[in-house]
Amino acid sequence: MLSNLSIENYALIDSLEVSLDGGFTIITGETGAGKSIFLGGLSLVLGKRADLSSLRNKDKKCIIEAYFQINNYGLKPFFEKYDLDYEASTVIRREILPSGKSRAFINDTPVTLDVLSKLGSRLIDIHSQHQTLMLTENDFQLKLIDALADNKQRLASFRKTLADYNETKKELQQLIDFQGDALKEKDYNDFLLQELEAAPLKEGVLEDLEEQYAQLNNVESIMEELSKGDQLLNDEQIGVLSLVGELKSTFSRLANFGNQYVELNQRIQSVFIELDDINTELQNYKDGIESNPVLLEEISGKLQLLYNLQKKHGVSDISELIKIKEDLSQKAFETANLDEKIAHTGKKVEELESLLEKQAMVLRDKRNAVIPSLKEKLESDLSLLGMPSASFRISLSDAESFKVNGKDNLSFLFTANKGSDYGELKKVASGGELSRIMLVIKSILAKYEKLPTIMFDEIDTGVSGEVSNRMADIMKEMSKEMQVFSITHLPQVASKGDYHFKVYKTDGHEGTETNMKKLSKDERVVELAQMLGGKEISDSAMAHARQLLN
Repeated sequence: MLSNLSIENYALIDSLEVSLDGGFTIITGETGAGKSIFLGGLSLVLGKRADLSSLRNKDKKCIIEAYFQINNYGLKPFFEKYDLDYEASTVIRREILPSGKSRAFINDTPVTLDVLSKLGSRLIDIHSQHQTLMLTENDFQLKLIDALADNKQRLASFRKTLADYNETKKELQQLIDFQGDALKEKDYNDFLLQELEAAPLKEGVLEDLEEQYAQLNNVESIMEELSKGDQLLNDEQIGVLSLVGELKSTFSRLANFGNQYVELNQRIQSVFIELDDINTELQNYKDGIESNPVLLEEISGKLQLLYNLQKKHGVSDISELIKIKEDLSQKAFETANLDEKIAHTGKKVEELESLLEKQAMVLRDKRNAVIPSLKEKLESDLSLLGMPSASFRISLSDAESFKVNGKDNLSFLFTANKGSDYGELKKVASGGELSRIMLVIKSILAKYEKLPTIMFDEIDTGVSGEVSNRMADIMKEMSKEMQVFSITHLPQVASKGDYHFKVYKTDGHEGTETNMKKLSKDERVVELAQMLGGKEISDSAMAHARQLLN
């Protein structure tokens, strides 16, 4: 509920702060006193767009703050969705700067006007004769029926199934589209895959083949260099092995003459062993190397194949070719298994559709069960509100496709007069009739749903005293379930409030100001007397006012 509202520098309001309570609160004031200004300020903090003309003093910013007690509204998911700090006592602030820019805050966190507006609509419902278009919409009418039918959990289950159904249908269509594209590309992809599978693709293969090719292509040069090495190692007179052999014998003898020669001898021995090992490998290389034109041609072909594949696929590394081969192989596998997957997904769609049909039918049965009592309640309450001939025809029919709230088309027809044709509310009901219908509907909803604070803005305009008395009773009854405000000119309505605020103007040094104050019981009597008989208060008006309050 709205517990406190402060407005600074807005229109005719210099500074205004009011503390508010639950129950039924009345707001009165003479025509032009500024009730619409108070309502305008409240609308701004709920997300209505503002302009520079809103500022009373163009050099100062306008600040409007509203405190709400929201612990019973189930709004934690909203705060989590928009990453806001949830507080049981939530503060909404709106600022309009002299530059014309506007800022909005929820619990001191800056928010967009869209987020503010979404939260505002969950906190206060400002209802006037000009704001009943929602009543003419099927979704709202169905919401009323579902509230009476206690369909909240059933609707949640239906919507979850519907989301699964739509997601699975989307998945099925994607599979069908993929299959169509895959079949078009299948022959070409298979050809590419066969090419890659025929190639010797493995990590490091290119380097190995290039090395083999270099050796086979340079056999004569390699043989010539190996022969030179053999000669340098094994020549009888100047061969390295022969000379090191002599050196080894010399140091072997020196080792007998002192420890300082032992280490040198060991090192010479190591050199000789290493050279001898090199000679053995060199001989093996000489014996193993030979010209092989056939193998050279084979390796050349493999290299050319790999070079061509790299160029064809626009890559520079064998690992990239391996990845392309794996992707093509996966595509081939998926294409081969698509029929089975499509069949499985199609069956799932059918199962979900069948479940949706059952859930939609349960919703319809529950709705049909409460429609007669809703019709009776609407007509009986409207009769008390001066519409004795009001009549409704409410029925459901099967829709062609699933909707977010089931599979029903709702026909919600109305006539205010006997013998007149039934028609849609927006076509046959007047503004005053719509206002009274909406009041009755919201009074019904208040018993089944946790509605936000509601503010009725002169919805009793143009009705008789007897009807206004009944309207006040309905609003009073609603206030047992929620916080209700009524801006009214009728004393019969004003007398039913638990609290009474008066909006009035004063003239000061800086011009006319709008103020608002909570009336005591004696002040309420005077206010009601003035509403009954004008500024010249008679004893009979005072007596009548006391009678109304009592």
